[in-house]
Formats: sequence, structure tokens, C-alpha cells
Amino acid sequence: MVRARAARYNKPRMAGNAIHFGTSGWRGIIADDFTFEGVRIAAAAIAAHVRGVSKHPTLLVGYDTRFFSEEFARAAAGVLADSGCGVLFCGGPTPTPAIAYEILRRKLQGAINITASHNPAAYNGLKFSGPDGGPALPEVTHDIEGRARKLADRFAEVDEHGESHHFEKVDLREAYLKRIGELVRFDAIAASKMNFAYDALHGCGAGWLDRALEQHGISVHAIRTKRDVLFYGSGPDPSEENLKPLARAVAEAKAVAGLATDGDADRFGVLDGDGTFISPNHVLALVFDYLIETRGWKLGAARSVATTHLLDAVARHHGVPVFETPVGFKYIGPFLERDKITLGGEESAGMTIRGHVPEKDGILACLLVAEMMATRRKSIAEQLQALFKRVGRAYWPVRMNLHFAPEVVSSLPQRFGRAPAEFGGRQVARTDRTDGLKLVFDDDSWVLMRPSGTEPLVRVYAEAESISKSKEMAEEARKWITG
Repeated sequence: MVRARAARYNKPRMAGNAIHFGTSGWRGIIADDFTFEGVRIAAAAIAAHVRGVSKHPTLLVGYDTRFFSEEFARAAAGVLADSGCGVLFCGGPTPTPAIAYEILRRKLQGAINITASHNPAAYNGLKFSGPDGGPALPEVTHDIEGRARKLADRFAEVDEHGESHHFEKVDLREAYLKRIGELVRFDAIAASKMNFAYDALHGCGAGWLDRALEQHGISVHAIRTKRDVLFYGSGPDPSEENLKPLARAVAEAKAVAGLATDGDADRFGVLDGDGTFISPNHVLALVFDYLIETRGWKLGAARSVATTHLLDAVARHHGVPVFETPVGFKYIGPFLERDKITLGGEESAGMTIRGHVPEKDGILACLLVAEMMATRRKSIAEQLQALFKRVGRAYWPVRMNLHFAPEVVSSLPQRFGRAPAEFGGRQVARTDRTDGLKLVFDDDSWVLMRPSGTEPLVRVYAEAESISKSKEMAEEARKWITG
């Protein structure tokens, strides 16, 4: 049982549906949607769920560099302890992939991680990972949400933000970096004498990715490594716009590439040596091709419905399968656990590989790009053009984030049920409703429309043989949604 304490203020209880797990956990605006009360209710619900599976569970509790993340984490840990769970508490801001690896290494029953990943500074969030180290699947999060609704009406707000408990603190860095050393060929990177620039975006990757390179004698110029809860005013998303400071660092350091990780280091960003932003879709396809060539893994790839078909073209070239999933990395993990894939990836800069965790790992992704450049001794642009030539055509994906009135968004499921036979002058060859509405055309170009699972907007994805044609299709999708 969770110890109830007297409420200080006579305030209304939380709405029963306030805690909702989207594609990657529960997120909200700090002090508005995401509160201490909500965190405690979510933690109590998670504790009840876990104790229904294991009599004596131990959970890891971690957090990122956001405003009040450690305090939220302590609140969650206190509830877990009061509920009869063992608690291991991270001794500092810790990357999500390191938390995933520690779950597996220690054979824990799961972890709570306080992070909003790449979202703007006003957000915070809570991720729950199960004993497999991956994001909790829908059947688990639905159970947690149901328990949270029941708890909301009788859960008393505590007087203080902190908790009086003393938890065992753990440092995950050494074990995680040791594992990364088994997956990445650092000797090849060191032998190349290449140097890199790294942008931590004020997030958890600072002192992890750069240390991994430094430990192996590889030159790295790291920027934005200090905590800044406002994230330079841009947010910790490794997008093209946000990585302009990294482009300057690449030029100043004469680096062969720029590497970046987001707020909790589960996503990656990559710049070529001339500062050009490389689409995460293209990074996924290049690394997939590289791993098959260098590791000899004749296994396929798992990708979300929103991710590039260049992965499919690479798979055909090597004679291996592709598995398509809904958006959300939690759907990719099972293919990894069954040893079906060389690489799992999402267009939103998420990647993992065979033998690693069923979770996005931005640190590993960046280091594999460094290894790939060191081995092939070519720029990323040169490698991409060579890959297009090998598979027989170019693939240029784009994504648009569209803000619509609530009534437009609420009407989408009905509108998606009436898919057009022709779209933007192209005949629709196949309709895919795995997640939203995806229209695939005869030439393997496609467009996808789906509401975001983490933010209040509609995402449009398109991919064709040129950027201009991809943008045209995305614009057609915008018109179609509002038409």
C-alpha cells in the first residue's frame, strides 16, 4: 500500500485520464500536465503492476537534465519504496540506453526514467521500461493507466517535493561503456586518426559519448555539455535547425563529422564534414548496409511505417527481410529479442542493433557512424550516393509537423477511412493503415499522415526520388487533410 499523507491544500484531484502513455511514455508541460502528484500516482500504478508480476521487484529510477527531473525521480522512487519495491537510484543524469542496458545486466523488473527526451524545455515526462529493457508495450501501459485512474481519486498529495528515503545510488557509466566497446570497433576509428565534433545539446550524453571516444584515444571536440534546463532556448532535439552550433564546431575543429544526441541520448543527429545535416533515415540505411557488410549478419531490419523505404531497398540488395511496425520503438524490440534483425530503426532518429538493447541508443548510433566513416574513408554524402547507385534509385524523405484545430484532428480517423485512388497525380498502388494513413505508389514513393503520439499536432511524411517531389507530396497531404 502507498502511504497516504494529508494534503496541504484543498485542491481538486487530478483528472482520471491525465496520465496517458503515448509512443514513448507519458509527457506534459511541467506544473500544468506533469506534476509531482501525477508522478506519484504513475509510480504507484507502476508499482502495483510490477508487484502483480513479481513478489519482490527491484526497479531502477533514472532522470535527465531537465528542470526538476531529479526531484521528480526522488518522488517516484519514494512511492516505489513505500509500495514494497526495491529501488536503485541513478547517481546523476543518465542516458535512456544505459538504463535499458542496466535492466538487462542486473536482471531487474524494470525502470522509471524521468525524461521528456527531445521535447521542448517546458516539458517533462516519465518512461517505463519492462524487464526486457525496452519501452513498455501497450498492454502494459494500458494496465498502468487503468490503475492510475483508480488511484487518482484517493491519492493524497504529500507535503514536500522530496522524500525522506535513502536509496542505493548506482553509476551506470562504466558497465554501459564497456558494452559499447564490445559493439563498436574503436580500434578502426583510432587508426583512421579522424577527429569528430560532438554536441550534447545540454543533455545526458555529455560525459558518455565524448568519454567513449576519448578513452580510445580518438579526438573529439564537445560542445553544450553543461546542464542548461532551457536547452539553449532551442530544446534538446538534434534537428537541422538546432544543430547550427555543431556545424560551426565542425568547421572550427576541422572535424570529419558532427555527432549529436538529444536530451536523454536515445536519439542521434549527424552532420557531414561540410556541416550538411544528414537525414536520420539515410543514417539508418547506411549503417544497416555497413553492418551487413562488416559483421556478416544476414538478418533483416525492423522499421516503423514512417521510416524510409531505402531500408527496404538495402534489404532487397542483400536478400534479407524488412519488418514494418507502427510508430513507437516498443514495437521494434520484439524482433531484436527473437534475433530477427541486424538493425531496428525509426525515422525520428532511433536506432539499435543486434545484440544490444531493445531501445533507441543515440550514443551507439553516432559511434557506428564514426566507425563507418573511419572504415570506408569517404564522406557521408559520398557513401549515400554510392548506396543510391547500388540499390538503383534515390530516396529523399521529408516530414512536416502541422498544427490544426482540434476539430480537424478529431475528424482524421473518419477521413482516413476514405482513402483516395489517386493522390497528387499518382495512382495509389497500396493503402497501409498500420498507423494513420499511408499511400504507397507504384514507383515506391509514398506519403503518410498520422497524429503525433507525443505532441499536439499531425505529422506528414513523404518520400520520393527527389526532395522537391517529396515536398510536393507532403503539401498535397496538407491540402487533403483540410479539404
